[in-house]
Amino acid sequence: TPVGTTRAASSPNRRPQPGLAMPPERPVTVDHVLSLTAPTDGYLCPLSANTYDIAFRSFTVRDYDTGTRLFQVTAPAAEDLPQPPEGMPEDAARSIDYRFPAAFLAMRRIGTTLEFSVGRREVPEFRMIERHYFRDRLIRSYDFTFGFCIPNSTNTWEAVYELPALDGGLQEEMIAHPFETRSDSFYFVGGELVMHNKASYAYLRTQ
Repeated sequence: TPVGTTRAASSPNRRPQPGLAMPPERPVTVDHVLSLTAPTDGYLCPLSANTYDIAFRSFTVRDYDTGTRLFQVTAPAAEDLPQPPEGMPEDAARSIDYRFPAAFLAMRRIGTTLEFSVGRREVPEFRMIERHYFRDRLIRSYDFTFGFCIPNSTNTWEAVYELPALDGGLQEEMIAHPFETRSDSFYFVGGELVMHNKASYAYLRTQ
């Protein structure tokens, strides 16, 4: 079970910087992604960086306190995957749009369940850092560690997100401007960035 922590938006010993497409001439480090204060312009690693063949199989989001399911997706089997449209950017598979009820913003905790598989190589120290922004303002940051995964295994990652309180004015802005709330999810293995995904969020009032 991963351990989750909520980090402050900045640290006295770390110089914040906006979202950059790639740190020039050096590997992408944990410290680098923790220093970002805006979504990145692009992806900080290519799809080929996933040399561990990590594949996400299913993902569920729920209200941790009530158990209400908010979102669920299951990846089709490889043989059932449709062919992508001609000319579709390769990176399109690395981003997703979420639509949640506006009440989501008042929740104190959410739980997620991620099922994933790994390939022939063992995966030491699998870690995810997730940075959430509204209009280039960092509002939440999470740091989860799964640990070690044996080769050719399917694993379940349970995480609990403690959601820091957002003032009413900010919540209204986030509701009024769908998909201007965005996140970057960075996945590291042994300190090496192997995957980078993006998401955008809309918070909808029910009629």
